[in-house]
Amino acid sequence: MSEVEVLDNQELQSLKARIEALERELDEKRVAISALERANKQLEDKVRASEVTEGPASLTELEETLKRLVFRVAMILQAEKCVFMLFDKDNGELVASKPAFGLTDEEVKKFRVRATQGISGEVYRDQRPVILYDAVNDPRTVKENVGLLNIHNGVCVPLVIEKRDEDTNKVIETKPIGVLHVFNKRDGNVFIQEDVNLLTRLSKNAASVIASAAMYREVLEEKEELESIIESVYAGLLMVNKSGRIMQMNASARTMLGIQNGDVTSRLYEDVILQDRVKEILRSSLEESSEVAEEVSVRLPEDEDDEKIYQVQSALVRGDDQQVIGVVAIFNDITEIRSIERMKTAFVSTVSHELRTPLTSIKGFISTLLQDEDGSAFDHETVREFYTIIDTECDRLTRLISDLLNVSRIGAGRALDLNPKPVTLEPLIEKVVSVQRSYTNKHELVTDILDKLPVIVADEDKVDQILTNLTNNAIKYSPKGGEVRIRAELDGDLVRISVSDQGMGIPKEHLAKVFDRFHRIDNRDTREVGGTGIGLYLVKHLVEAHGGKIWVESEVGKGSSFIFELPKCPPQFAEEHEQLIAGSAGQGGSMQPGMPPAAMN
Repeated sequence: MSEVEVLDNQELQSLKARIEALERELDEKRVAISALERANKQLEDKVRASEVTEGPASLTELEETLKRLVFRVAMILQAEKCVFMLFDKDNGELVASKPAFGLTDEEVKKFRVRATQGISGEVYRDQRPVILYDAVNDPRTVKENVGLLNIHNGVCVPLVIEKRDEDTNKVIETKPIGVLHVFNKRDGNVFIQEDVNLLTRLSKNAASVIASAAMYREVLEEKEELESIIESVYAGLLMVNKSGRIMQMNASARTMLGIQNGDVTSRLYEDVILQDRVKEILRSSLEESSEVAEEVSVRLPEDEDDEKIYQVQSALVRGDDQQVIGVVAIFNDITEIRSIERMKTAFVSTVSHELRTPLTSIKGFISTLLQDEDGSAFDHETVREFYTIIDTECDRLTRLISDLLNVSRIGAGRALDLNPKPVTLEPLIEKVVSVQRSYTNKHELVTDILDKLPVIVADEDKVDQILTNLTNNAIKYSPKGGEVRIRAELDGDLVRISVSDQGMGIPKEHLAKVFDRFHRIDNRDTREVGGTGIGLYLVKHLVEAHGGKIWVESEVGKGSSFIFELPKCPPQFAEEHEQLIAGSAGQGGSMQPGMPPAAMN
């Protein structure tokens, strides 16, 4: 009699029910496997698509794919938890990463282990899956993590990137990037080899998706960094593709070309750029595959009077097949450079004139005197007048050459040589005014000394030069019969001196540049006045060399006032001249220039 025959009817019914339950479970497994294979096929399609798709959208799709994958793995394997652990090379750790199933954000943050520890480290190192039957008692587990996630059992499989031969499709290289964990089989069961096989197959594609997502993040970060750099550079940058659509245009380029309508990406450059010559450069580069470099003059719609000059350089962008796929144009603003070059040219011409004028005068008077061989042609007073003119013109030449040398010194970054000593300002101001009066009888020169001026420590010749240049400048730009006023007063420890005229005034747009080297207001009136364009530039540096400051106040049609302030004693001279200044202060500021304190009694 068989064993079946001895089973009572109740046992037979129980066994039958058990077989039927197993058959149902097997059917469910087949359905789950079929669903898993479909999900895996979809994942493979996503991976292949990611290889040819670019941009933030594909990254989002990859992340969503990973979320669905984690959820389906947990459902199919009947696991309570599912999580990726990726290798962090900076710390040498395997670190839990989102998306995760069954873990809180805090648990994901805390779940990590050294790549040399635990089952995670073993699977990562050996690239072989491991089934964990008893997490609490298994000596390989990290008990902190077991307690953190309340782990009972699980499966861990490696996440490996495979490099395949293009011809044979054989794996030629593998690179582990982390591990994939599932924990705690539902209903108290344990994981089996079938679960391992399914998880291993899924992990390969999961690894590809994770690697692609990481690559995209890196590319996007680099792209954002590059765009930030491009956006912040001073030069204008314009990138146009083969079809003429704008791919990139930084803030400088938009400003240079007067584009105010926000983002122009993907628009045709011919619809965006207003300047015909710029369009022609881009068109020529695209159609003829040629690179262009030239200067372009641009007037912006909002300011037609302000001409800008740009150096435009186009460069071809080629693809992997060396075919032209676009053009990059670089715009450099050389307006100031060209302006300086023009001013330098004008300066050379002006200086030549300024030098020639006194030389012509000197030569003329000397030639006249030489023709009088016996000394009978001119009386003594006339001869003396000739010599006086020659002497004055020589002084003029000396000042001009001195100015040029000082300008050269400043341009080379060298400090101006100062010879500081106690200087009494009142007689110095009167001397400068007296000399300037001798040059003109068409203007009224007035001094207005409001306070008893102290003795200051300064280079007397340089202060003389400051006053002379400002006064001479005021005379030049004042009409006949106009008044030039030199005003001096005290303001605490500063002496403030202003030189005012009743001339044409300075337009607002030129006020900030009047102290620039070679700068001159170009109009008919100023051309008639003449000048080198270095006087005010030099004055500014002379004032600042004394620790002072200078500025201008002006109104067109009413005149200008150049105001400068000098300290009683610049800090760099304080120690050397402390006693002299103290002595002069005790004498009420009456010390003569160069006179020691003891000589004033």
